[in-house]
Amino acid sequence: MPIQRMHAVPLSLFLAALLVSRGQAANYHVVETIPISGDYGWDYASTDTEARRLYIGHDKTVVVVDLDSKQVVGTIGDGSDMHGAAVAREFNRGFISESNPGSVVIFDLKTLKPVAEVPVGKDPNLIMVDHSTARVFTADRGDKQLTALDAKTGQVIGHVGPLDGRTEHGTSDEKGHVFLNLQDKGLLLKIDARQLKVLNTWSVAPCGLPSAMDMDKATERVFIGCRSGVFAAVNGDTGRVVSALPIGSGVDAVEFDPARRLIYVASGGDGTLSIFHEDSADTYSLIQKVTTEVGARTLAVDHKTGAVYLPVGRFAPAPNGARGRGPMVQGSFHVAVVSE
Repeated sequence: MPIQRMHAVPLSLFLAALLVSRGQAANYHVVETIPISGDYGWDYASTDTEARRLYIGHDKTVVVVDLDSKQVVGTIGDGSDMHGAAVAREFNRGFISESNPGSVVIFDLKTLKPVAEVPVGKDPNLIMVDHSTARVFTADRGDKQLTALDAKTGQVIGHVGPLDGRTEHGTSDEKGHVFLNLQDKGLLLKIDARQLKVLNTWSVAPCGLPSAMDMDKATERVFIGCRSGVFAAVNGDTGRVVSALPIGSGVDAVEFDPARRLIYVASGGDGTLSIFHEDSADTYSLIQKVTTEVGARTLAVDHKTGAVYLPVGRFAPAPNGARGRGPMVQGSFHVAVVSE
């Protein structure tokens, strides 16, 4: 019997077939909702997967939800305009950015009780921990600066700025660098996390109004959700935009799951969750665009289960035919849980 030679399949066709199969296999959808009390606004969500906790910035407080039972297990603070929380488990400390006009609330991870409040710049939005330097960073929009705190002592170490633009969100490569966007300028800054100085300033066009940010620390690729309706991947060494793909409107959160190589992008303007697969360091593909709810603009990922949590509330029409939205519908605030 003659031997039949197999023809080599071009790599591009193989990858295309693989991505099609991934796209067909993906079946993400809203699987449940978690009711949260309080008929007022919200901002960032984050998870502590190891401790099985979800933190939700809910205006006056940060709400804590158990990721397994899906029950509210506590609230932190009693302030005004609390944006979000970040944790440093090595010090048993959590940190909340609060605009009052600008402080970081430090809390005990076990008791959820505040232990200190540290003034920073006005209107801090970003809150994150860089574990490589044991520092907490806030992006203070009012003072247009980045503030660094010692995660163990809570003391302010220093600032970067004032900067020439509106600071919005950032991420860390855990190798001594912090990345921060200047939203109104369309710029990405690479900052020395120890020396607290700007190393590089890059344009991220065609990404306009860069907002949310995360990164793949292994490949040094920065992922940005852009209010211009683009998801951008940027080389964190060179500043080159290696990929730009369409997303929905009103993005305010991006999160990368390194185990699954998935990037989740929440767009509240049209109520969609775009899920991209990282095929390689410079190649990305949309595997599914999930319908969530209008207003679901922030998210957090449970890195154990792969579930995505999106806080959202519903609003009544503006009174007397006015433009904009009216008050939040009573009892409507909840977390939509998206999974396969």
